Amino acid sequence: MVKLTIVGRVSDGLPLAQGPRYTIEDYNKFLFYKQQAELILNEISKGALAHSKMTIHIDHHCFNHLVDNGIIFITLCDSSYPRKLAFHYLQDLQKEFEKFDNILVEKITRPCSFVKFDSIIGNIRRQYINTRTQANLSKLNANRKQDVDIVTKHISEILERRQNAEISDRVFVTPQTVSSIWSSPRQEEIALKWTPITTIIVVVVVLLWASLDSQTTS
Repeated sequence: MVKLTIVGRVSDGLPLAQGPRYTIEDYNKFLFYKQQAELILNEISKGALAHSKMTIHIDHHCFNHLVDNGIIFITLCDSSYPRKLAFHYLQDLQKEFEKFDNILVEKITRPCSFVKFDSIIGNIRRQYINTRTQANLSKLNANRKQDVDIVTKHISEILERRQNAEISDRVFVTPQTVSSIWSSPRQEEIALKWTPITTIIVVVVVLLWASLDSQTTS
């Protein structure tokens, strides 16, 4: 069953619309899956997931996503739900989304504020609830030898890649402000400030000592 749908923009990762919540009884679980969907949306926006079609497994569910013309269509289904039907569902959403003016879509600035599309998501989703309808059986049986090769990953792979990227960013972006000689910026500041003064004092003391020593010996 299709349980969650999010439509977003590739350019900035903004969620534009989402369908109603379906049959995820625990609201905390619903929020968790919604957060994971938005994470995937964000990763696609950053170019970390370059494939236009992907299936991403997460426990006993899977996310399927379709990217077309700068728009991302993501749906969460039970793992047992036919993947072919899930992508037919996403393609139907994509066809309906194309009917809207791009200028209108680009003006959206608040997350999930494209409410006009929410009802469309609900209407199309209802067509895919029963996988045994004649229409859905026809979709499943059509072009059986021409199934698209869709990349499959697990959510843990994406989370690990994201974590490694964040660590790398911290290592290479953070400026090296502390010299390896000093253990802290404060110590380095004090050293740079007082070292010249200390050197001058030492030189003066040496010269005075040398002057006194020469007078004594004479």
